[in-house]
Amino acid sequence: MPAAPAEQDERCMVWLDIDNTLYSASAGISHEMGVRIHAYFVGMGFPEEEASKLHHEYYSQYGLAIRGLVRHHQIDPLDFDQKCDGSLPLEELLKPNPGLRQLLKDIDRTKARVWGLTNAYYTHANRVLRILGIDDLVEDVIFCDYSNPEFSCKPESQFYTDALKKAALTDPSKCYFIDDSRNNVKAARQLGWGHCVHFCERGDADEGIVAISKLEELRIVWSELFKQ
Repeated sequence: MPAAPAEQDERCMVWLDIDNTLYSASAGISHEMGVRIHAYFVGMGFPEEEASKLHHEYYSQYGLAIRGLVRHHQIDPLDFDQKCDGSLPLEELLKPNPGLRQLLKDIDRTKARVWGLTNAYYTHANRVLRILGIDDLVEDVIFCDYSNPEFSCKPESQFYTDALKKAALTDPSKCYFIDDSRNNVKAARQLGWGHCVHFCERGDADEGIVAISKLEELRIVWSELFKQ
């Protein structure tokens, strides 16, 4: 279900991207997802080459292949979610992460709330958080509401605006945001989100953007949020 608007809260907000941020890309989930999305295009009748072209084009243009499919082909996004995200063997590819759990436990909750901010549907997001063993430490999740054909997603500004509204947060400078997508981080920075970090395992971050290759480095770049 969509996150309900929160009551006014003066604490800072930690926004955690989920996929390929809370776990390493080496888990192979992106590959498995790509296989399923390609199969979805082919199942719609597109030849293999055109399916690959459109997949890349929509992802580059909209941040999500499903965004282009809904906009240009009027697919049922919930059907897409079931056949793609819903069929991922997450239990085989992920496992509980005690280090990540401790990292989140060490954030001072008198100073900050911790929410997820994902381009996935809530069922996938909740599944990942549960398998990683941190679902009780992430207070709420802002997700792409596939039940609404007009849903927005990162890096669209509407997605970030809606997130602030649902969190009842009026000051974007209080936002602490980490994402593995450079475009998503740049979009947040342009909207005045104050503490944006690019999770960049490959080490190819843009100059001028704070980047880390391990989540433990958040203890340094966001040191003011952690228990002393």
